[in-house]
Amino acid sequence: METTTTKKTTKKDYRKLILDGFVNHVLEHGTVPKSIFKFAKDLKMKEGDFYTYYTSFDAIKSAIWVQIFEESVTQIEAQDVYREYSAREKFLGFLFTWIEELKKNRSYLLSVYGDKPKSMGALPQEIKAFKEKFKDFASEIILEGKETQEIANRPVISDRYDEALWIQVWFVFKYWLEDTSPRFEKTDAAIEKSVNLAFDLMGKSALDSFIDFAKFLYQNK
Repeated sequence: METTTTKKTTKKDYRKLILDGFVNHVLEHGTVPKSIFKFAKDLKMKEGDFYTYYTSFDAIKSAIWVQIFEESVTQIEAQDVYREYSAREKFLGFLFTWIEELKKNRSYLLSVYGDKPKSMGALPQEIKAFKEKFKDFASEIILEGKETQEIANRPVISDRYDEALWIQVWFVFKYWLEDTSPRFEKTDAAIEKSVNLAFDLMGKSALDSFIDFAKFLYQNK
């Protein structure tokens, strides 16, 4: 009796190959590759095949940012306790987890952004996809906070809360990039203090209570 054996062929993950190859090149040479042709050749790929996955080096850098973000969200959402967190705790949990993911890529990030953290006011093109994904994530946290009244629903202003949290994320990244304290303790402190301030400002304040009371008196006089 004849038996036929089928060989399992593992399909190469070209997206991962390109991302890892790009990061390794930056780490080894301190700069992005000189050309896509040369980079693809080093990966034993045809230049035309490369464009099936990415159209530029900026597209690769963008994918790295999105990958770090998605890995951070996957990790925190996998924790059962995360569902019980308040909006403030969820955002804190994200930032601490995100920083841990950034640490895994610190040498790469320093090579690409380390010489210009103070001048990074204008958002680099490759950050924009990450920003949009983050704002979608932040909007869910904000909505939950409004439902529980942890976050005040203010006309006009509350529509910009997601942008305010994004500014905080970008501040934390730039702060961490320059942080030389042991175990990045100063970054941890900056995260806690800035998040507490942000949620205190977004929360219901004494002024909100006064306005509500004034409305009540006016409507019931």
